[in-house]
Amino acid sequence: MTIPAADDERWMSAALERARIAERAGDVPIGAVVVRDGGIIAQAENRTVRAQDPTAHAEVLAIRDAAAALESWRLTGCTLYVTLEPCAMCAGAIVLARLDRLVFGAWDPKAGMVGSLGDIVRHPRLNHRAEVLGGVLEQRSAELLTQFFRDRRPG
Repeated sequence: MTIPAADDERWMSAALERARIAERAGDVPIGAVVVRDGGIIAQAENRTVRAQDPTAHAEVLAIRDAAAALESWRLTGCTLYVTLEPCAMCAGAIVLARLDRLVFGAWDPKAGMVGSLGDIVRHPRLNHRAEVLGGVLEQRSAELLTQFFRDRRPG
């Protein structure tokens, strides 16, 4: 699946807008959008703090909404855009949803499971492997997270 870089940046910008919604609500600023046939079919932001739900990551919420919109658990033909490299839970959900493609912004050396600590999304023994592109609008994604945590640290 070949997507022009300008389109990837456009959809990552939409994910960054969702991340800013999470930030204003006091949640870690991570946003996600699911795109199919040139349009957003689902979008979400982290809600772990607001929902007091450790599974309320932007990716999982966007995947759930996309499945509901398509009335199918198979999200073939879809690309997930997310502002931070997915964790193990989210990477597993990407595989289970059969997403064709994953595009993310900032790398997560502490918890990322799409190349940093491991690679669930492209693991050769799993029955599905998504195409992956990391580092799209990486600096904007990383700065949003860095500033969020800097503002919350004492001192």
